[in-house]
Amino acid sequence: MLHGDVAEMRFASWRRQVDVVVGGPPCQPWSSGGKRLGARDTRDGWPAFLRALDALRPAAFLAENVPGLAARPRRDELGAILMQLAGLGFRIATDVLDAADYGAPQRRRRLVVAGVRDREFRFPAPVFGTGCARPWRAAGEVVSAQAVGTPNPSVVTYARHPDLRPGPYDGHVFNGGGRPIDLTRPAPTLLASMGGNKTPWVDTAGVVPAYHAHLASGGAPQRGTVPGARRITVEEAARLQTFPPGTSFAGRGSSAYRQVGNAVPPALARAVGEALLAQLGA
Repeated sequence: MLHGDVAEMRFASWRRQVDVVVGGPPCQPWSSGGKRLGARDTRDGWPAFLRALDALRPAAFLAENVPGLAARPRRDELGAILMQLAGLGFRIATDVLDAADYGAPQRRRRLVVAGVRDREFRFPAPVFGTGCARPWRAAGEVVSAQAVGTPNPSVVTYARHPDLRPGPYDGHVFNGGGRPIDLTRPAPTLLASMGGNKTPWVDTAGVVPAYHAHLASGGAPQRGTVPGARRITVEEAARLQTFPPGTSFAGRGSSAYRQVGNAVPPALARAVGEALLAQLGA
């Protein structure tokens, strides 16, 4: 393990000693949020990733990024990256995968780019969800009314100007960016901005559906703290991401939440990695 700025590292000494390169070039430049600077963002990790592939000459690679890189506004920029990857001798395959389809109790879409030198990579078929033998895993399988781990002290209050949506868990009727989690279905995407009032929360008192119905019928917005609401802990966020029990995250709470929110769910990573190993005959 090397610790440092990947942009400053040199890889030539390991040429042809590495079979597979796996990486997640920082996605912030390509996210639908933020400044959306793309290749003009100093955090863009694709140049370093391409340089590593050129120096190491592996048999295959896997890379992941935000789905926004494959969306229409960024399609030309993604095409330019794919051309550079193909120019290094790889046959390229891309797809946007949802972690819920591979066992994560969370809806989380990621763009996966795969390259193999002598064949085209076949993405693994979904295992959970519509048309599969097993339904999507619900958030309630790993999170409940009882907190696990160090409690998050940030309270949940009613929004002064609620933005009502058709579903009780989909609108902005409570404060902060952290929405309530419907424990009967996969959790919404966990964001790297978790922490404080941006952390999703559990409705232990069943307030959410009733309050949504109250507002939908023309009721006035309420004020104050939401009874029974508690923000999820770092440990619970890690469970929703499918990290193994007991995984520790360094640093303060805000850093730990960011590490979880920035990560690829291990269940998704495992499914794609095992598919690649099988196709390489490993």
